[in-house]
This record gives sequence, structure tokens and C-alpha cells, in this order.
Amino acid sequence: MRTGLELLLDDPRRWLGGARVGLIANPTTVDRALVHAVDLLHRHPDVDLRALFGPEHGIRGAAQAMEQVGDGTDPITGLPEVSLYGPTFESLSPTREQLSGVDALIFDIQDVGARYYTYAATMALCMRVAAGCGVRMIVLDRPNPLGGEQIEGGGLEPGLENFCALYPVPQRHAMTVGELALLYNSAFGIGCDLQVVPCEGWRRDQYYDQTGLPWVMPSPNMPTIDTAIVYPGMCLLEGTNLSEARGTTRPFELFGAPFFDSRRLVDELHDYNLPGVRFRPCSFTPTFEKFAGRRCAGAQIHVTDRRAFRSYETGLAILVAARKLSPGDFTWRTEPYEYRADVPAIDLLTGIPEVREAIDDGADLATVIDVAGRGTEIFDRERGAAVLY
Repeated sequence: MRTGLELLLDDPRRWLGGARVGLIANPTTVDRALVHAVDLLHRHPDVDLRALFGPEHGIRGAAQAMEQVGDGTDPITGLPEVSLYGPTFESLSPTREQLSGVDALIFDIQDVGARYYTYAATMALCMRVAAGCGVRMIVLDRPNPLGGEQIEGGGLEPGLENFCALYPVPQRHAMTVGELALLYNSAFGIGCDLQVVPCEGWRRDQYYDQTGLPWVMPSPNMPTIDTAIVYPGMCLLEGTNLSEARGTTRPFELFGAPFFDSRRLVDELHDYNLPGVRFRPCSFTPTFEKFAGRRCAGAQIHVTDRRAFRSYETGLAILVAARKLSPGDFTWRTEPYEYRADVPAIDLLTGIPEVREAIDDGADLATVIDVAGRGTEIFDRERGAAVLY
């Protein structure tokens, strides 16, 4: 199993020619020996690396979720660092001026297989700008940590586009970033000059811990492959007043709130007979984010069969249970979320306002799952043409 970065380094001139290169990178942009691509490309005699671009959390991954990142200079190479996560939605894209010194823009960041994870959105926004100013886009592919077979979730209603969902692909899309780039470029009309350097030896049935590659945290609250497995469903809690356990050692695997009764919550969730998962009553005290310093009652997710487990459906089940058990305390997030304040955050995450409405109306879980799975017609029709493996 070899990543696109490793294949590019075999013969950079094949892919780059004599292009002046910009690199979109974060801490996951490493080879299997954990050497960062900034260093590998900067010292390679056949690569002309001119600039670095950092997504959410920054090139070094130090910033927390939704924390702005500034421009800077790389302390080792002296290369300029351009932030692609500033105070406005416009700051999420490079400007034509920032790309004026490069001929090709390389994207090499490990995704986690969930629509809301913002790195693929950064890639798409860079593709849009590249298309308008004649810069080639080169995506160095990496495996989807959740494999490439299981798809869950729904689409995105027009008008709800946001940094966590630019296009109507399901929340668990079962595609690599290279495949997403091909899909975005053709099915959604970006039309940039795109090359994908594929992985070598990856199979769609492989989870990340079956690839032989080292796990580097893609973001501060994605410490393990176990976190990634539950994330496509548990990120929904960001659209609520429930803690997704940021500020603990097991973010997204733990969840809760001060107003829960842990045992009642777990009993309710077990009554749904969700596949491949059990819940353990527990309590925790976050050190930051929601309910910082306060004891939360809740549960820990224990995935017993990752191939049977349905993460998105499990996240929906937790929302249904929370509304049923704590109708007076459970609420939807009202604060701005990922640069939008005009619609509820949960609608940006699900992409379908009827999901929130069904939960508020007391609909059963089967009905909520059905509503949440709508709107994937374009994805279903176009995905096959973008699949590489």
C-alpha cells in the first residue's frame, strides 16, 4: 500500500514537469516513515516548491475546531504559509494573487470519509480558483479510513451549501479525496485541469488500520481510527447542545449532557437494536468546549462490528432519544456554525431541514432515517465514473 505522495516522489517530473508548486498540507502530509512532504518536496532536486497553504487547524495542526489560523512563514524552509481558514467564507479560498507564483497546486491531506470534514471542501474551493486562473490541480490520493464500500446519509438541499457540505454527497461517502476531486470536477462542474496521483495497492474493503500506514491525527479531536469510525454520525451533535466530548480523551465516542440519566439513555438506545454497537452508561467532565468543567451524564459508544455498524443512523438515533427523554432540555444549536448564521447548524449537517422537523415532531427512528437518506440522486448516478479502485 503506497500513497499518492510516495508515487509522486518516485518520479516528480512525470507529474510536475518543471512547474512551480504550491502545497496544501497539514500534519498528515507525511510518507510512511513520517517525514513531512514539505521537507521531502523542498529538498528534492526535481521539485520547485514555492508556497504552502494550510486548511482548518493549520499546517501544523495546532488550532482547535473553528479557530482562525493566520498566515506565516515555515520556520524550517522559509516558505510563505497562506492560511485557508480565516475569519470569512472568502478566506477559505486562495486568491488569484496568492496563486500567481505557482503553476500547479498539490493537495495532500488525509480525509476521514465524512462529508462534514472540511479538508475536502478546502480542496474543492482551491479547485474552483485554480480553474479560473489556469493553475493545475494535483491531488495526491490517500485511502478512505472507513473503507470504500459502506455509504450512509443523504444529500443537500439547494441553499444549504456550507463549508461542511459544498455538494450533495452522503455524510459517509465511501470515496477517497482523489475520487471526490474527480466527482466534484465533473458532476458538479468545477472543470479545472485536474490530475489525481492514485494510491497503489489499496482495496475498498480495507479500513485504515489494515493498510500498514501510520495513523497521524488529521485534526486535534480525531485521535484514532476508532474516532473516525463513529464520526459520520456523531458529528451531528455539533448541531445540538449535547456534548460530543471535545475536551476529553475520547471525543465523539463519548457523548452526554448534565441533564441526562445515563441508564435511561442507554436503555432507550439499546431498544433501537442498532447493528454492530453497544452503549455503556458513563459520566465525564469536559475540560473545554460545551459544559467545560461540568459533569455530563451520557454514554460511550462501543463498536462491536465495524462492518455492520451504521454510524450516521446511530447519530440520528441519539438525537431521537435525546428529544424523547429530555424534551425540555435538549435543544438545537443557535450560534453561527461554519460561517453561517441564517439557518440552524443541524440543517447544515444533515442537509435536509425535514430531519430536524421530524425529530421535533416525535417521529420514530425509522421515519427519521428515511427522511435523512433522501437527495442522493446525482451522487448515485455519477459516483461510478469517479471511482478509481
